[in-house]
Amino acid sequence: MGLSEFELIERYFSSGTIRREDVLVGIGDDAALLQVLPDHDVVSAMKTLVEGVHFERGAKPQALGHRVLAIALSRLAATGATPAWVTLSLALPEADAAWLARFSAAFTALAQRYQVQLVGGDTVCGPLSITVVASGFVPRGQALQRGGARAGDLIYVTGTLGEAGLALLAERGAVHLPQKLRAKFRARLDQPQPRVAEAQALRHLATAATDLPNGLEQGLGELLDASAVGATLYLRELPLLPETTAWLPAAGGPKFALHAGGDYELCLTIPAKHQAAAEAAFSTLDCGCTWIGMVETTPGLRCVLEDGSLNTLR
Repeated sequence: MGLSEFELIERYFSSGTIRREDVLVGIGDDAALLQVLPDHDVVSAMKTLVEGVHFERGAKPQALGHRVLAIALSRLAATGATPAWVTLSLALPEADAAWLARFSAAFTALAQRYQVQLVGGDTVCGPLSITVVASGFVPRGQALQRGGARAGDLIYVTGTLGEAGLALLAERGAVHLPQKLRAKFRARLDQPQPRVAEAQALRHLATAATDLPNGLEQGLGELLDASAVGATLYLRELPLLPETTAWLPAAGGPKFALHAGGDYELCLTIPAKHQAAAEAAFSTLDCGCTWIGMVETTPGLRCVLEDGSLNTLR
């Protein structure tokens, strides 16, 4: 690889992220030593990206550096946790200085934004593969999970849906977006924004939550299965940008936004009695949060289409 493992770590990663007081021993040692807050639970999430499976050869290293950490942080966000520490494992065909500089710059920029310290990892020679383990903490007993939804809860989703999915279709040549719009949607795919603050603002109100790597239909379906309930969604309520709505016919129709993945928004369920408090919290969020349906006792996931007809999704 040219550079030794320790030279690579020292040059590209040792001084990039912040220094946290709860990291007693960090990067450069055989193992990290971390100090856990009293009366808190530790939450940990992993993400691996493999060339040829999750991204194409020649993918921009800065996009990979942001995306792999953002996805792991999104998984933490779904629990309402505060991110704290991260480890990084890189398998590299060669130690390409330009590639590493751009990858590490994007990775550390996002880590600094969320006050996360890189505390360890590994580097090996091999086909390009990137693994991140992100850890954080949440007050004891307050972590959100998929299995807490109850009949009568309101279903909300953060941000907007469908842009990353349209970017993927554009990359495959299935839709032909104007260049400016294609770049805008590609940014959503390459630079997902983990909804950490949003989940923390709603943690004391929500009964369940999940992030949406594979789209609303699959993510909400998994939440409903874990909670042993069903739900009805309203297609007209889905939060879509006007540009997304305009391109839905080319993407296969209005239901595209239900199953398009890659936006990494959060889906949460909130008891109706907390609606006023939740919507007050929503007003403080940069990304917004939209009501899209109701949790019900009848199993399965249904969707009321724009013409009022009911469609069974699963």
